[in-house]
Amino acid sequence: MTQPISRFPVPERLEDLPADIRDAILAVQEKAGFVPNVFLMLAHRPDEFRAFFAYHDALMERDSDTLTKAEKEMIVVATSARNRCLYCVVAHGALVRIYSKDPLLADQVAVNHHTAPLSERHRVMLDFALYCGLEVGELTEAWEARLQAVGFTREDIWDIGAIAAFFALSNRLVTLTATPPNPEFYLMGRVPREG
Repeated sequence: MTQPISRFPVPERLEDLPADIRDAILAVQEKAGFVPNVFLMLAHRPDEFRAFFAYHDALMERDSDTLTKAEKEMIVVATSARNRCLYCVVAHGALVRIYSKDPLLADQVAVNHHTAPLSERHRVMLDFALYCGLEVGELTEAWEARLQAVGFTREDIWDIGAIAAFFALSNRLVTLTATPPNPEFYLMGRVPREG
């Protein structure tokens, strides 16, 4: 039995969407080989789709001072796991595996980053991300000193906090809509890609 993509309406045909949203979805489909369910779920509200992905891309695609793509995705996985967001843990776990080239890392980070085989840099990064995503998130002098001691710049610190905050929003939307992860995400980065 196939689980619905959302508790809210999703487009029946991509041709019915505004051209910019249709083009964005087709570009992702061409790159990934499938359409991630979150794109179809968010297409329910085109203005919010545009705003969501504009901010997503501003955070996740920009070049950071020292923060890598794998590290950004680790932040998403750790905070999403604590927010009990299966979609983001599975989808972004796939990206952790791909960017880190480590098929075990995402699962270890999702369960407990303190027991995962991580560097001190990554432990501090994820401690701060969880603090920003689940607690007050105030950048105190103590937090800044701790983060800078493991090599993060002030711009990196902004990125860590902003990613945690943005994905808290994403986690809540996915939970609200009951959007399941695509089956394709489960194997990405675990087995060689076909073709």
